[in-house]
Amino acid sequence: MKHLSEDDLVLYYYGERVPGVSAEEHLGSCAACRTSLESLRQTLDAMNSLAVPEPVENYETRVWQRVYPAIEAVEIRRRRWFDWMFGQRKWVLAGAMALIVMGAFMAGRISQKSQLKVAALSGQVRERILMVAVGEHLERSQMILIELANNETKGLVDISEQQVLAEDLVNENRLYRQVALKSGDKSVSNLLDELERVLLDIAHSPSKLDSAEFDDIRRRIEAEGILFKIRVVGSNLKARERGRVRQGQSKSL
Repeated sequence: MKHLSEDDLVLYYYGERVPGVSAEEHLGSCAACRTSLESLRQTLDAMNSLAVPEPVENYETRVWQRVYPAIEAVEIRRRRWFDWMFGQRKWVLAGAMALIVMGAFMAGRISQKSQLKVAALSGQVRERILMVAVGEHLERSQMILIELANNETKGLVDISEQQVLAEDLVNENRLYRQVALKSGDKSVSNLLDELERVLLDIAHSPSKLDSAEFDDIRRRIEAEGILFKIRVVGSNLKARERGRVRQGQSKSL
């Protein structure tokens, strides 16, 4: 029996749907997972009782000034596919998204005066970090989908490598979709919702497919039009970020 992962338990704790499994039924029959859930619940409940300090003056501006140069530096040093997937860039963006989550956590736990400051973080910094992180996520997802769509191998096709990458992208995708929803960015959240279904379809398929099964996956990718949508939203995100950079430069003059 496959146990629930830590990510699954976190989703269950916050009342979110756990993909691909009935968490309620599993917890009812699995003592090990119930023990893990109880340990996690104690930790997260304890966090809710922690006192959160007031943000310092110009907190949102200082956060962005520290995060954006790191993202830009990694953007300049563009690596090959596997270096890109597992190298410095991924961790820079992960750290950026952690700041978003921390900001959202703090927003619900501090005074009304401080919430106004965190709201500024949400409007000025969160969207910028989201645009950069989601843009990178879409590029990685697009590379997997293109690789599958353009694969014309006859006979048995092994997609195990793409499945491993797709599973990683599903976890990222879920986080970015939740942040996009909270930010009110419907075009991004809708695309990520569609992309998640496609990635799950790939991840849950057999690792080795015959020609008919593989052609079926390719047809589903084409039928969804997901590659075109990724290009459109990706281009829009880049245009929005360029506009913000130009706006910031004009204000500094």
